[in-house]
Amino acid sequence: MRILFCNYEYPPLGGGGGVVMAALARQLARRHEVTVLTSRAGGLLSEDRDGGVRVLRVPVFFRRELAVANFPSMAAYLPTGFFRGLRFSRNDFDVINTHFVVPTGPLGHALARWHGVPNVLSVHGGDLFDPSKGSSPHLHAPLRTAVRWMLRAADDVVGQSRDTVRHVTELYGVRRPVELIPLGIDRPPSISAASRQDLGLPSDAFVMITIGRLVARKATVQLIDNFAASNLANAHLVIVGDGPDAPAVEKRAKELGVRNRVHMLGQVSDAEKYAALSVADAFVTASQHEGFGLVFLEAMAFGLPVLCYDRGGQTDFLVTGETGHVVKLNDREAFVRALLDLHRDHEGRERQGRHNRQLVEQYFIDTCAARYESIFEAAIERRAGTPKGLTSPSSTH
Repeated sequence: MRILFCNYEYPPLGGGGGVVMAALARQLARRHEVTVLTSRAGGLLSEDRDGGVRVLRVPVFFRRELAVANFPSMAAYLPTGFFRGLRFSRNDFDVINTHFVVPTGPLGHALARWHGVPNVLSVHGGDLFDPSKGSSPHLHAPLRTAVRWMLRAADDVVGQSRDTVRHVTELYGVRRPVELIPLGIDRPPSISAASRQDLGLPSDAFVMITIGRLVARKATVQLIDNFAASNLANAHLVIVGDGPDAPAVEKRAKELGVRNRVHMLGQVSDAEKYAALSVADAFVTASQHEGFGLVFLEAMAFGLPVLCYDRGGQTDFLVTGETGHVVKLNDREAFVRALLDLHRDHEGRERQGRHNRQLVEQYFIDTCAARYESIFEAAIERRAGTPKGLTSPSSTH
């Protein structure tokens, strides 16, 4: 197949959604011709190769940070992406896979119509529902209407968790089949555990790690509060990621007297991230919602128990007592109790870590790619009887 991926973000831009799509693209490029149409910022090249993937980046003018997007840059991506897409031949692609209905949805839909190929729309959670933002699409009638229209118009819709699939119907009133394909991660390389000393960590410390963009939805400031409330003198917290909340996180750690035990690594390479995971005892997060939560899978692959809240797609595979602790959203006392339990129960951590290593085998990228491959093939087959440029029957839902 000849596959075009459309996604506003592609590494090193953005977070988990771009990371998993890149892993999916690389996996499919082993058997198919794969192109990605994405945005450009900083010193990134307008055209590059990522393994077997051709990566085309269009300028968005207003983006300055790699980790965090803004509304002007997202809006600019739509026309610049469309005009770049017009340069493709009508026979260049068999299928388009559009990731994130907001902001990428209109671009993927327009290019699919222009080239007469099916559009498979992948929704990731935050593009439908983000409780930390007043700009969440479900809160605004014009955006809600546009999202509803694009969900109906796509040839296929894919969600990565039951939580996301449920929001398609409950928040947007779209009643159509939605494929559930759990996200996948690249299998982490076999590496020797890094040295705690290299990260400034005592060898006998209880080390917690959190990974993610430092934005409101991740509630990392609250995580600092919970960490300080545990009063564990030998506990250290490693924070991997960057974003606009970084100054507030550092300020709160200083106010609570724990800054010397909070290690802010910023945005790091995969190798550095894996090294940090390899020296940790547990993964913790106060995130207010996750569409799926790739970072949970990465932690599980390193045999770490996971402590998180119960809002989001991670509840498909995280269970208290088996994978760690899943706490009621913003029940901070329960969160601290769970943290103390992880610290106290070394044998329990080891048991949960072994369970997580086994469970994560179901969530590597090759399984995810095989499911997508089947959906692409079925969409192309359905479209085969429809003259190019005409709407497929499924877009009239």
